[in-house]
Amino acid sequence: LLIFFIFMTIYVEKPVCQIIGAPAFPLLSKEGDVIIGGAFSIHSKITEPPTNFTETPQPPICSSVNLREFRFAQTMIFAIEEINKSDTLLPNISIGYRIYDNCGSSLTSMRAAMALMNGDELTVGEICSKQSAVHAIIGMSESSATIVLSRTTGPFKIPVISHSATCECLSSRKEFPSFFRTIGSDYYQSRALVKYFGWSWVGAVRSDSDYGNNGMAIFLKAAQEEGICVEYSEKFDRTEPEKLLKVVDVIKRGTAKVVVAFLAHVEMDNLLFQMSLQNITGLQMIGVEAWITANSLLTPTSYSILGGSLGFAVSKASLDGFANYVVGEFWETAFRPECPAIKLNIFGDQNLCNEHQDLLEFKDDNEDVPELRYSSNIYKAIYAVAHAINSFLRCTSPHGCDKDWKIEPWEVVEFLKKVNFTARTGDQVWFDSTGAAAAMYEVVNWQLGPDGDVQFKPVGFYDASLPAGQRFNLRPEIIVWAGGKTQVPLSVCSNSCPPGTRKAPQKGKPICCYDCVACADGEISNLTDSNNCEVCPGEYWSNAERNKCVLKLVEFLLFTEVMGIVLVFFSLFGVFLTVLVAVLFMIKRDTPIVKANNSELSFLLLFSLKLCFLCSLTFIGQPSEWSCMLRHTAFGITFVLCISCVLGKTLVVLMAFRATLPGSNVMKWFGPTQQRLSVLALTLIQVIICVIWLTTAPPFPYKNLQLYKEKIILECSVGSAVGFWAVLGYIGLLAVLCFVLAFLARKLPDNFNEAKFITFSMLIFCAVWITFIPAYVSSPGKFTVAVEIFAILASSFGLLFCIFAPKCYIIILKPELNTKKHLMGKMPSKSL
Repeated sequence: LLIFFIFMTIYVEKPVCQIIGAPAFPLLSKEGDVIIGGAFSIHSKITEPPTNFTETPQPPICSSVNLREFRFAQTMIFAIEEINKSDTLLPNISIGYRIYDNCGSSLTSMRAAMALMNGDELTVGEICSKQSAVHAIIGMSESSATIVLSRTTGPFKIPVISHSATCECLSSRKEFPSFFRTIGSDYYQSRALVKYFGWSWVGAVRSDSDYGNNGMAIFLKAAQEEGICVEYSEKFDRTEPEKLLKVVDVIKRGTAKVVVAFLAHVEMDNLLFQMSLQNITGLQMIGVEAWITANSLLTPTSYSILGGSLGFAVSKASLDGFANYVVGEFWETAFRPECPAIKLNIFGDQNLCNEHQDLLEFKDDNEDVPELRYSSNIYKAIYAVAHAINSFLRCTSPHGCDKDWKIEPWEVVEFLKKVNFTARTGDQVWFDSTGAAAAMYEVVNWQLGPDGDVQFKPVGFYDASLPAGQRFNLRPEIIVWAGGKTQVPLSVCSNSCPPGTRKAPQKGKPICCYDCVACADGEISNLTDSNNCEVCPGEYWSNAERNKCVLKLVEFLLFTEVMGIVLVFFSLFGVFLTVLVAVLFMIKRDTPIVKANNSELSFLLLFSLKLCFLCSLTFIGQPSEWSCMLRHTAFGITFVLCISCVLGKTLVVLMAFRATLPGSNVMKWFGPTQQRLSVLALTLIQVIICVIWLTTAPPFPYKNLQLYKEKIILECSVGSAVGFWAVLGYIGLLAVLCFVLAFLARKLPDNFNEAKFITFSMLIFCAVWITFIPAYVSSPGKFTVAVEIFAILASSFGLLFCIFAPKCYIIILKPELNTKKHLMGKMPSKSL
């Protein structure tokens, strides 16, 4: 056995590196010094053969030609042939290609990725580590398939250049260091959709893929920043018909009139089919570059659903000679005569010819070429690879390129980062730090042309390379909205809140769902959809509409209002009665009843009462600095003068009674001179108090903003509260003293004893002013002034009637009682 094993070890063949299973052959290929790979979804549907696990599974069957993707492959070959014919870019270097069909499936995308790296050789010798079959790869069209391709080729540093994979997730240089794209990422497109088509209430549908999920995540974040609410955000995959039906039901039941569709064109095709079955129309669809200009969506019923759709699209391709190429030279150079459907390499399988006979249907078709949009991106990607190789090989005319240098894919990656050239299309080609080109889009609108055909009409543009304020340009006047309308559709959860109201969020609903609540008194909102109401400044108040702050109504007691007129009437009426009494007393000044108790004090009292009635008028009208000082000082001094006269008359009564006693000479100490001096002295004390009050802290006009919120009470502030209450206190002290003295003299023996009438008058006076204090403190606004005037008038009328009415009664109606005998008690008294 030992000899046998030694023998086997010596003679066993060395290991050979070979492909496990059958190789994957390209759909289109050509050899060259440099090979560029391509992967496109030339067929959009795939059928998985049954798997019984007893034999090797058959390859999946691809069907349903996607003309747009087929044009991408043609564009790639067109650009390569154009470079090969040129003597300036890569002289003496030929570019070949290997183009695979991934059939729109992640499974076949992985198969294509492995084939692009490995090639289709069955064996490669003893060592499997060798250069990849291609130097760069163009594709794929969808972000999810591109991510599969980039993750697979990334460890081998093979550059992948996509023409339409816009997922922002591919911007990570850490995860995708060898990825480039000749299109901008979704970051700009998603944010621009929110900022410039900013409806407040939208629905959102996306593909359940890296493209849809990442793009929608950016959109939702931007929507939140802009204050836009998303009613629903649904997703589905092309392989999930049940979930698609659920999504369609959500759209049908939703209230949002605008739907942002972040879908690949295949998912959009599926959604469109279901929406047409359920007759869902009238929605404003906002599209993305993946489907907004897809000709495959143009069906007889599609315009009823997608008419007026608006979205970002890649600019149309402008490739001279391409239209003629796709109907002539392509079919002559890319296909072999013996296999009219496909050009095979040496390991080809004749069955592939039969599988792709459906491509021949487009042999003479070039009508869609003017609408091609991504083809220019593929064209620029091919030229970017050529310029990178040119820089690496140091190609200079007429010497050509240095073929002695072996080109590695990772070296192409490094030189791709530095390319910067102007393509024949007029576009500047360069890649930023994330490997992407500048985001530039047309804004297109689904409209009906003059002949009734659907056209993708440009209505604006977006260029992320321009300054912030110049990036977006839109012509809204030429936009046709959903339903053929010319007005921007309204899509809101709640109607706008007009000025004068604020938004009140509805519980459990997004912030865009709210009730309009009127601003409170004293608050305004002068903008539509205000979140808060602003409080008006101190002297301002809200108008009836709550949209403007106006000056508050200034309130004070007016002469022209009912209350003012009534008070003026009684004031003047009091003056009139006082003058009338004075005239009567003047006429009857020689009668005993006038002479009794010092007629001089009676006339002085009448004069002071007239002043009391008149001083009440100073409390009516707009307060000013002088009127505030006058009203309080005049009131205080005139009332002291009045009470002083009453006090003098009371003392006269008491002294007169004392004078009738034997041996009394008290009247010589309280004669007319002393009476005048007492009145003057008592009044002078009040004058001194008022002077001190006015010099220290006088009354002043004051705008009371606290009493009422909606109006200003213009009143007189007392200034010094001590001064004010000192004036009132002094009046009260004299009144109490007068009341006590009059009370003591009320039962003196004269028939006409004036003391008892003084007692009644002082009782009324004190009662009025005692009740005045709480009424004054508690009365609001101008009623405070009215209470003060009422107290002045009531006390003045009390003094006038109680002291002078009995005398006037006797003078006018009972002249027989106006005798000295009666007054001195010589005749029997009669009740009044």
